[in-house]
Amino acid sequence: MSKRKINLLVSGCGGDIGQSIGKILNESSYVHNLYGCDISDKNAAQFIFANFFLVLPCNDSDYISNLESIVLQNKIDYIIPVSEPELRFFSKNGIRQIGNAHLIMASKEALEIGFDKLLTANFLQSKNLPYPTTYLLSEVNSIEQFPVILKSRTGSGSSQVHIIRDSESFSAFKKTKNDFIVQEYLDGENGEYTCGLFRSRDGIIRSIILKRELMGGFTGYAEVISNLEITTLLNQIADELNLVGSINIQLRLTTKGPVVFEINPRFSSTVRFRDLLGFKDVCWSMEDMMGIPMSDYTDTSIGKKVYKGFNEYIQ
Repeated sequence: MSKRKINLLVSGCGGDIGQSIGKILNESSYVHNLYGCDISDKNAAQFIFANFFLVLPCNDSDYISNLESIVLQNKIDYIIPVSEPELRFFSKNGIRQIGNAHLIMASKEALEIGFDKLLTANFLQSKNLPYPTTYLLSEVNSIEQFPVILKSRTGSGSSQVHIIRDSESFSAFKKTKNDFIVQEYLDGENGEYTCGLFRSRDGIIRSIILKRELMGGFTGYAEVISNLEITTLLNQIADELNLVGSINIQLRLTTKGPVVFEINPRFSSTVRFRDLLGFKDVCWSMEDMMGIPMSDYTDTSIGKKVYKGFNEYIQ
């Protein structure tokens, strides 16, 4: 029996994650027509998506009507929103559908908790899971033990994260960064890990653990590892969040065991790595949303190494 074919739109497709998802979907037997849209065409997405549109930013009053017209004109069945501003917009407004197109993204609680780093720490603590001690910067007047981490409560990216090693630096940040949080510095001697975590509507959980090295704020090199303690923790998080969809968990393996410091409620920059390794969370998310049996997953990637490269395009 032939597979069902769909028309699919990736919004916010111009960034690293959107382009990676486009490469995956260009190889998908489920996709009939693939579309991509972004607020800028000064990126390589137009070379990956045969059907590329410029669209309005999500803070524009005509943003939804703009997307609705694209969905109607191209008979879009599903949308994968990629950019964090869009995902936050959909989460805040409780939007799961644009016209006749259903949004493929993580479930409500995962979005709400993952996009707020204070809520993330509080969630972990409330479920008796390992967590980094975390406070609002505005509520902390002095630090007893350095270093500590200062990071944006809702922002993302390495530019929003600072290691503070003395009282003078702390006082300087406190004057201008009251939207930040203060977080326990986690010992990283045993490495930093980025973990893909997927849970289906029926509660099937799949995960992959990558011990990584950052280059320019992104995973430049990683090795797939097996760690029962981390896997058990990932399973607990997926169930406690009542997760449906794919998210990314970042943690450090400390003397206390694995401690999660961020939950990113979206596909991550390692999504293409993971797909090539057999962890096909984009495909599983599509299958789960379409209501068809999920493809099998045989984890044969332990010990494999991945390296982030670049493609160049000239027009």
